[in-house]
Amino acid sequence: MRAYHWMVLVLMLCFGVPLQAAEDPQSGPIMVPNPAADLWRAVRQRGDQPVPARSQVQGLDSSELINVNGQRFREYRRERFIRIAGYTLAGTFLLILLFHAIHGGLDHERTGRRIPRFELPDRVAHWLLASIFLFLALTGLTLLFGRFVLIPWLGAEAFSPIASASKEGHNLFGPLFIVALGWVFLRFVSRNLPSRGDLVWLLRGGGLLGNSHPPAGFFNAGEKIWFWLLILGGLALILSGLLLDFPFLAPSRDGEILALVVHGLAAILLIAFMFGHVYVGTIGVKGSLDSMTEGHVDEGWARSHHSLWYEEVKGLAEPEADREDEQLKTGLAEEAK
Repeated sequence: MRAYHWMVLVLMLCFGVPLQAAEDPQSGPIMVPNPAADLWRAVRQRGDQPVPARSQVQGLDSSELINVNGQRFREYRRERFIRIAGYTLAGTFLLILLFHAIHGGLDHERTGRRIPRFELPDRVAHWLLASIFLFLALTGLTLLFGRFVLIPWLGAEAFSPIASASKEGHNLFGPLFIVALGWVFLRFVSRNLPSRGDLVWLLRGGGLLGNSHPPAGFFNAGEKIWFWLLILGGLALILSGLLLDFPFLAPSRDGEILALVVHGLAAILLIAFMFGHVYVGTIGVKGSLDSMTEGHVDEGWARSHHSLWYEEVKGLAEPEADREDEQLKTGLAEEAK
């Protein structure tokens, strides 16, 4: 045994192992570098100094092997955006139902006499944009909620062709949305410019606050707000959609992520406001749908909801500037009371 002990002591001295290492309370664990961790850190290009990289693939951020922001966006989309989008759309729909249950739809005295309101090109432009927007909304919502709503119901195999068709249809109909939105803008922009009479309409809540419907021209303030939301939101959809369809136009991968965020937010907001537009244009204000299906409205509808325009059509109107000033003063005085 004594020979064995001497042999162990000689080996420890030869390989430089300290004799008191186990008894030294100040010594810590031996840190052994992990080549795999260092390699992974370099692949993800983390740290103060980016790792120089070169790739034979030429394209957007082709020298960046892993985009950390892409993973962050994926988590944000699945854990937050989809939930918020669902609550927004469902909440808007329920609020409209609750409002209708409490207040009901606005009606008017029917005279049987008709007034022309929208020409055929106006109606074609409206329904073309409405059809394309509805198709894009359905396909977009299918892609957004399909994993959580349709797959548990239909199964992954049945959902796969639906998702593929929705993606291709969404991309193909996107350019048509550009044409339809531009046509609607040209046909309606001149009648959707702000006027001083809009303030009275807003102060009285479009007739919800008070005993009578506030005066309005061809379009009231609510319709004008919806028009400009549609144009600006549609423009955001178009620009972000082009970056997604043609990624080489984006300055970086982070630019594409921003385009995805803008595209999703603009789409959800426009769909929510579309619920309100459809409600007002059908059962919310009875008789409104006739203007976009037949091109004519009842005189009672025009007199109740667009009195200033009705007076112009019947030749009873005063000069526009004087009439708006008078209506503004009257509306402000009623609000002051």
